[in-house]
Amino acid sequence: MRIHIHTMYFLPEFGSAPILMNELAADLARRGRDVEVVTTLPRPPQNKGYEGRLFARETREGFRVLRFPTNFTVHHIGRLIAWTIYTLATWINLVRVKRGDVVFLRLPPLQLGITGWLARRLRGARVILNVQDIHPDLSIESGLLRNPFLIAAAQAFEKWIYGRVDEILVISEGFRKNLLAKGVPDGKIKILPNWVDTDFLSPRPKANPVARRYGLADRFVLMYSGTISLSSYLTLERILEAAALVRDDPAILVAIVGDGLKKPDLAARAKALGLDNVVFIPFQPYPDLPDLLGAADVLLVPLDKEKSRLSVPSKLYNFMAAGRPILGLATADSEVFEIIAGTGCGVCAAPDDPERIAAAFRRLHGDRAGREAMARLGRDYAESVVSRRVVLEAYDRWLCPAPDVRAAGKRP
Repeated sequence: MRIHIHTMYFLPEFGSAPILMNELAADLARRGRDVEVVTTLPRPPQNKGYEGRLFARETREGFRVLRFPTNFTVHHIGRLIAWTIYTLATWINLVRVKRGDVVFLRLPPLQLGITGWLARRLRGARVILNVQDIHPDLSIESGLLRNPFLIAAAQAFEKWIYGRVDEILVISEGFRKNLLAKGVPDGKIKILPNWVDTDFLSPRPKANPVARRYGLADRFVLMYSGTISLSSYLTLERILEAAALVRDDPAILVAIVGDGLKKPDLAARAKALGLDNVVFIPFQPYPDLPDLLGAADVLLVPLDKEKSRLSVPSKLYNFMAAGRPILGLATADSEVFEIIAGTGCGVCAAPDDPERIAAAFRRLHGDRAGREAMARLGRDYAESVVSRRVVLEAYDRWLCPAPDVRAAGKRP
């Protein structure tokens, strides 16, 4: 049996998806599984060594990687085209799939569900959808998809895809409820959270090389670290407005780390507000991530109000592992809110209210003992519930059940 992991984004590209899918493949390979990753050629600027290539085959950490070309663009229509090109490439790779193999499809793009249908129907594979974002809901909520006919067509396509795979893996209870409301049978859904490498991401001292490099060691730093994209842009704007409200306190600094489609707009907004208590820092090399997060006093998890119920960012668990309190900017009906409140790892504020965000900045600044307690609770949760060791062991048991379980037709 071979496990074919389909993911559009993979190392050496930045982001949580490339890291998580590499760790999943490597862990399964270490356990003796035959693993193959089907992905794309890296996009600029991480495409050094791949320029001009139309295909690449690699071996890394005991598994194979097959890379197909696609276009690179930050425009929404361009991204849709890229998703479609990648999906078509995965059809070519179906000749490598045999009966009894596992085809693991990380969504988005939703179009990959067609690959799953073909693999199941034509090749006799066991097909699993790994739903990381609820599409088309996110596109509808963000206003990218407005035409009533296109919305109806996308929702019908989503329902069709869910009905033609063996199992659907979701990352949270909120996602499960979303799919149940759409008529997906409960027995088809399994919950496994995204994981974090708690050995790599561990609490670091604030006075570290990265903190000194960017002048963070002597300030009270509230940090966002991640892609500056549509899913968080509006709330990041509210963070800037909150920063304007606390500019009278010279100790408070907001650090926004990362790049993305909306970074130029966000930087322009900060300049328009005349903010001298906000700094923009580019993505740092991955080995520096523990020190980067350690340079913060509070880590920010922003979700735009309309998207709060549709996403559980992997950074939430990374921040827990880093041993820093978390300020979640999410609605009270969101899973992010429930996780933060349930674990006690931080506090939450309404994502569309700069005054409440600013009040949370001041409250956390003045409560060092509370911050330390939140940090400990978050770290404990990361180690015991969402660590790489715990979650990937569950993945292996589920993807490769014991022979007696498989023969009985049971799910582990």
